Amino acid sequence: MKNELFALGLGSILLLASCGKEEPKPQAEIEAEASETAAEITEEVTEEVAESDFGDVIDAREKGMKTIAASFKTIRESDDIEAVKEAAATMDELASDVGMWFPAGSGPGAGVETDALAAIWTEPVEFTAAVAKLKAATTSASAAAQTGELAAVKATIPAIGGSCKGCHDAFKAED
Repeated sequence: MKNELFALGLGSILLLASCGKEEPKPQAEIEAEASETAAEITEEVTEEVAESDFGDVIDAREKGMKTIAASFKTIRESDDIEAVKEAAATMDELASDVGMWFPAGSGPGAGVETDALAAIWTEPVEFTAAVAKLKAATTSASAAAQTGELAAVKATIPAIGGSCKGCHDAFKAED
């Protein structure tokens, strides 16, 4: 009789212990919840990266590109050789940095808002060649400016403009 009472008591304890416990979730439901959670985390991280680390990078590259454009405008439109010399030197200095303005993770593939096309990161050889073409053109303009001959600097305009256009056509979203 003691054994029967013991078994009955144990059964009651187990029955009471299981009250309030949920049935285990099916594996498919667990995987769906995990996938949803991962997507939410990825979205949050992407937003944080875009708003923090790469926001400064994008601001710097936009400022640099605008400075290059303004310098090119000076070379095209000014007849003041000193202003042209300064503009050519600025362009040449900034052209050396263009490749560094596009670190991995700072493009649209990472969810970052930018006019830079993914091709910059998926076609690095072509992008590097485009940057080298710009650098060659700006170095030529800077050297021409040092001669003091305005006509020599103006002769570099097609090479500079062509390198800018080629890069924008291949690697920048249309405005």
